Amino acid sequence: MTQAEVYREIQADQLLNLSFWANIALAGLSILLFVYMGRNVEDPRSQLIFVATLMVPLVSISSYTGLASGLTISFLEMPPGHVFAGEEVLTMWGRYLTWALSTPMILLALGLLAGSNVTKLFTAIVADIGMCVTGLAAALTTSSYALRWFWYAISCAFFAVVLYILLVEWSKDAETAGTSEIFDTLKVLTVVLWLGYPIFWALGAEGFAVLDVAITSWAYSILDIGAKYLFAFLLLRWVVSNETIVAGMAAGLGAATPGAAADDD
Repeated sequence: MTQAEVYREIQADQLLNLSFWANIALAGLSILLFVYMGRNVEDPRSQLIFVATLMVPLVSISSYTGLASGLTISFLEMPPGHVFAGEEVLTMWGRYLTWALSTPMILLALGLLAGSNVTKLFTAIVADIGMCVTGLAAALTTSSYALRWFWYAISCAFFAVVLYILLVEWSKDAETAGTSEIFDTLKVLTVVLWLGYPIFWALGAEGFAVLDVAITSWAYSILDIGAKYLFAFLLLRWVVSNETIVAGMAAGLGAATPGAAADDD
């Protein structure tokens, strides 16, 4: 199908189309809000957290525009063994581009908040990108249904690395940094919502096809709203109120100053 034909298919499915435009609107509002919130932040580490977090809605508004326009959507013929074997199924491969560019920024912001070192940051971000790229491979593989799930398993293995760093390594670092209270909140929010993505992939048209494309798209969009915009707002609000705590961390990326405590909001 040509891009114009894909675009008409999207326009014809109002539920699917709305799942894109809702995020475009929310991403735009988030960009304006976050720029306003960070207008008086002066500490370099806090500024870096703001820049990394601001990149999340900036990437999202670009990516969702690509989806809404049909630029990053294709119809792929499903392989034998799939519920829709031999049929063309709409694949929103542009979402993987969003995740590959936005989720590393989320992890960068979390790592900075936890006072993580370069090694842990690098490991988390590379594993995260690996998770997104292999997820894209699973979505685009049409030669074999078994290989689609093999790619899915590899993606989940990368995800396990990210979860370990979030739940174990960075939790320890955040205690040392004096940011454990907000970090634990954001950690739980991130882990719970990120677990939804592989679940809905498996249930959606690309996996077992229990859910149709529009419902799957809305599931991803709702997860994005919580994992990106809500996450970013909670993080940036805390940084603004506790800039001295962030500024008290050691210069660069490494151990934070022990004994710091968060200011009352």
